[in-house]
Amino acid sequence: MNILLLGSGGREHALAWKLRQSPLCENLYTAPGNPGTALEGTNLPFAATDFGQIREALTEHRIHLLVIGPEEPLVKGLVDFLKQDPALAELSIIGPSAEAAQLEGSKAYAKAFMQRHGIPTAGYREFTKDNLEEGLAYVRQHSLPVVLKADGLASGKGVLICTSHEEAATELEAMIGAAKFGAASAKVVVEEFLSGIELSVFILTDGKDWLLLPEAKDYKRIGEGDTGLNTGGMGAVSPVPFADAAFMEKVRTRVIEPTVRGLHEEQLDYRGFVFFGLIKVDDDPFVIEYNCRMGDPETEVVLPRIQGDLAAALLATAEGRLKELQLGADPRAAATIMAVSGGYPGDYAKGFAISGLAQRPAEDSIVFHAGTADRNGQIVTSGGRVLCATTLAATLTEAVARSKKTLEEISFEGMYYRRDIGYEFV
Repeated sequence: MNILLLGSGGREHALAWKLRQSPLCENLYTAPGNPGTALEGTNLPFAATDFGQIREALTEHRIHLLVIGPEEPLVKGLVDFLKQDPALAELSIIGPSAEAAQLEGSKAYAKAFMQRHGIPTAGYREFTKDNLEEGLAYVRQHSLPVVLKADGLASGKGVLICTSHEEAATELEAMIGAAKFGAASAKVVVEEFLSGIELSVFILTDGKDWLLLPEAKDYKRIGEGDTGLNTGGMGAVSPVPFADAAFMEKVRTRVIEPTVRGLHEEQLDYRGFVFFGLIKVDDDPFVIEYNCRMGDPETEVVLPRIQGDLAAALLATAEGRLKELQLGADPRAAATIMAVSGGYPGDYAKGFAISGLAQRPAEDSIVFHAGTADRNGQIVTSGGRVLCATTLAATLTEAVARSKKTLEEISFEGMYYRRDIGYEFV
């Protein structure tokens, strides 16, 4: 079958790499893709949010399966747009409807869904300009620290942890009154702070049945020891040592099953990935957030550990027959380390030549492109997170060491990466 994958980051390169291994995959197209996805198939020159061009490409390239990588086209209603077209009635799509994608697109929607279905999460209130004064009074007496979340999509930057009442009031005023995060913070969710250790859990669901994928832990802070500014993710590991069988059984019964049951009961059209951002408080799981797609850089450690045909699993998901499928997990550990541009996550320059990509990576290592571009045959930097090295090894310590060794062979001006990914476990 012919597959179209939407997106341009490390997640999409990892998806392309895995899908290309399937005997079902005849032709693989990625839009807009990057030089990494070009190694696995054909890149198409349009954005993942260009609904018209997407529809044309589906027909022109006789696409059987559409895999939507990023959240923006999902929240904007791409799935609904395509399903309304009778000419695309035979198309299989991985991704939820616009309403179901509100689980990621609106923090308040997700919180209300969790509340309706008894899914453990932090206590919260929501505020807009209509009750801003009430919100300011609320945060001034809230226990500290207090968490403020922009309701809408804010490119991962809309969450603030405030350690004083003055800071909380100032930031709430800035988010709602001064549109600090644009339209995304017209509504703000004020949440209690949960203390624990975070992890990411992923499933595939067709809206009725579900398959558990390998879990992961990512590292958001720019500095070693989890210090400094938040980023889109500096690395990830899988499996997560503290996610033992007893804990994962709680995740299954308290989080995954009620979520899928809630999707079914509310008749939400959901066929695709669900990302559960969890925090382990003592020995219990709480949901921090839902994402309606795979995470990045977690995808880069989850997919290499999946044993089985991902394309077949995605097709079964889209066709509502997921219960027929099983996927295994490689018992080895995976570690990915992200190399970023100098200055990231603040201002940074682009266009620097990347050397060392032609070298053969260390054994069982893979280099996934994220923010790269092809400039007349030379691969150059084109984003904050540029590329990552993923390694499978018998132990997490060995996987981290080999990924670092792979990155030591690669260089570009200002290149930086954390050398302590997985530090709690190695």
